[in-house]
Amino acid sequence: MKNKIIENFKTLFYALLIALFIRSFFFQPFYIPSSSMEETLLIGDRLFVSKFSYGYSKHSLPFSPNISNSRIFYSSPIRGDVIVFKTPEDNDTDYIKRLIGLPGDKIQMINGLLHINNKPIKKEFIKNDFVLCGGNKIKTNFYLETLPNGKSYTAVYAEKNSFKDSDSYTVPQDKFFFMGDNRDCSQDSRYLTSVGYVDKINLVGKAQILFFSNNEQIGNFFTIWNWHKSIRFNRILKLIK
Repeated sequence: MKNKIIENFKTLFYALLIALFIRSFFFQPFYIPSSSMEETLLIGDRLFVSKFSYGYSKHSLPFSPNISNSRIFYSSPIRGDVIVFKTPEDNDTDYIKRLIGLPGDKIQMINGLLHINNKPIKKEFIKNDFVLCGGNKIKTNFYLETLPNGKSYTAVYAEKNSFKDSDSYTVPQDKFFFMGDNRDCSQDSRYLTSVGYVDKINLVGKAQILFFSNNEQIGNFFTIWNWHKSIRFNRILKLIK
């Protein structure tokens, strides 16, 4: 009996060790709690983030142990990537946003149009629709935005009280500028006192694929009788662009 308990403990220990290794160096699951990235990411989405995409830092490990202030096997992120990072404000909270500005870039919103290095990006109207913002539905315009490197995605702007103009932001060396796709419902690098520029050390990983999605306004994992309505089957195993 004693030997069986010991063997079970060893099995559990090795399983936890393998899970920790995979989570730290390969893939980590994340949950989307807010609407700041609609419609790319919805509340209730669950996704895998690749930890190896940009190399490793202390934030690759659980609890971000203060063992080093450098990044090993570093590979520069690409403009337009959807990235999980630790907020500079506390180096602890996970945010997920789209990378807009690289080191040395000048970023500015002018009359509702994103400018990168004094040039407006391509912006094409798609449709009108409603999206969530702080628990409320707001009327918005959907646009297809195309970055200078050809990366395209859907960005959402409120019809009223939209964030049309901003200061000019010059991204410092070794830092990045992020924005949420739901432009008027996102705390991101435009807010210098709370997020601002994000150091490369703070990058956690690249959002790669949705593995589950559930509309929490209809039901949750435990309301089995609502699964046929609450689970977004069309989003399962969807690549994140």
